Amino acid sequence: MVYQYILGGIIAYYSLMFVFGVYGSSSKKKINDCVNINSASENGKLCSQEGSDCVDIIIVGAGVAGSALAYTLGKDGRRVHVIERDLSEPDRIVGELLQPGGYLKLIELGLEDCVEEIDAQRVFGYALYKDGKNTKLSYPLEKYNADISGRSFHNGRFIQKMRQKASSIPNVKLEEGTVTSLIEGNGSIKGVNYRTKSGQEIIANAPLTIVCDGCFSNLRRSLCNPKVDVPSHFVGFILEKCNLPHANHGHVILGDPSSILFYPISSTETRCLVDVPGEKLPSISNGDMARYLKTVVTPQVPLELCCAFIEAVDKGNIRSMPNRSMPACPYLKPGAILIGDAFNMRHPLTGGGMTVALSDIVLLRDLLRPIHHLHHASSLSKYLESFYTLRKPVASTINTLAEALYKVFSASSDTASKEMREACFDYLSLGGVFSEGPIALLAGLSPSPLILLLHFFGVAIYGVSRLLLPFPSPKRLWIGARLIYVRGALGIIFPIIKDEGVREMFFPFTVAAYYRTPPA
Repeated sequence: MVYQYILGGIIAYYSLMFVFGVYGSSSKKKINDCVNINSASENGKLCSQEGSDCVDIIIVGAGVAGSALAYTLGKDGRRVHVIERDLSEPDRIVGELLQPGGYLKLIELGLEDCVEEIDAQRVFGYALYKDGKNTKLSYPLEKYNADISGRSFHNGRFIQKMRQKASSIPNVKLEEGTVTSLIEGNGSIKGVNYRTKSGQEIIANAPLTIVCDGCFSNLRRSLCNPKVDVPSHFVGFILEKCNLPHANHGHVILGDPSSILFYPISSTETRCLVDVPGEKLPSISNGDMARYLKTVVTPQVPLELCCAFIEAVDKGNIRSMPNRSMPACPYLKPGAILIGDAFNMRHPLTGGGMTVALSDIVLLRDLLRPIHHLHHASSLSKYLESFYTLRKPVASTINTLAEALYKVFSASSDTASKEMREACFDYLSLGGVFSEGPIALLAGLSPSPLILLLHFFGVAIYGVSRLLLPFPSPKRLWIGARLIYVRGALGIIFPIIKDEGVREMFFPFTVAAYYRTPPA
């Protein structure tokens, strides 16, 4: 009997070990799957478990677009893995002004508290200066709640708040790492290769990869045909404890050779951005830039700001950033989508970049909501093609306005260009519909390609009418013709519209992708 009990005990012990051993290894496998990292592969890299269901979407980049998208998709129940090269607070001289239209999108995404507790300043419009004259252009906000306005802030503080908000969603994972390439197989994007902060090479798989790694993206060439133009640089620095002539307004000086911007970014700081045309800048390190700012720019700065301007230049904390423009020219590639500055850029003169990005995120969220499973890459890609068409009216209006205003506001020795610049300033100074329409477009409150076109030609016709009254002369007729055809339709607006896509911009409903329905 004793031997039977001993034998039974041994059999029971090993039976239990076998059962729990199998269960334990299965549990470990599930845990590994959910972490999305498996054992070392043959080439020494750490690999995602092939076919793992634990991550729905990989987002490359955690700037404004990536963080907002991660929060939005995570809140909708998606399991999101965000990979960002550097999770420390960014320090940039652009991306500091959110237009009212962008703030409305922020509210729609549930992210409006991200502009709180960062000393953000409310912005109600612009003050435009030219040759000693100035006019105040206020946003048409009468039909909105009292809280609706633009916001200006330190870019880094805003992004950190967005990242914190995304991290608050349990199914969103933010990781610091550098994505080195997209993984492609059978014509689809399967995920990404990335290097962690500790130097590990990892493969991460997901049914959908969204690339939004910013203006310096090293992945965009896999997903679009980039045509990047750098017409100028912004030279930026901060003025301390100075009062702008028009409180809570951005200030735009139509200077020579280009525009000068002032706007508050905190209760004690005012950002100054000087646009310097061309690819080459005066050297900051040897003092050439400081001399340029003092001799060329200072005489054009409003008297109320001159002392603070010179003091800020003397402090020497001067930085620069290229102003990039890039129309959206995507490749349709199953398993991936491109958004943000990695996908589409416009001159930052009008501060429309974040408005475009947030508008795109709202649209992409709405398109993805009916989709329960993301694994059918080809059908999903065909459906998401509609994203590139549906975004066009809003994005193209803001893009076109930014590019056109930059060209019109830039100084030129050409007589027709001077007339167009003068006509634009005086047209906006008329007030009423002449200022409210363009400012509503700039603010992203009512983006309409047709309204933009009407106002642009309204400026040109207004300029011609001034040339022809009271009596036309052959010289004035010639300048008027050049204003319409060289500095108007043919010279400025039509080339921009052509790059944006005439059909997609004005007649998106004629594009087949406009009517795509969610795949079953």
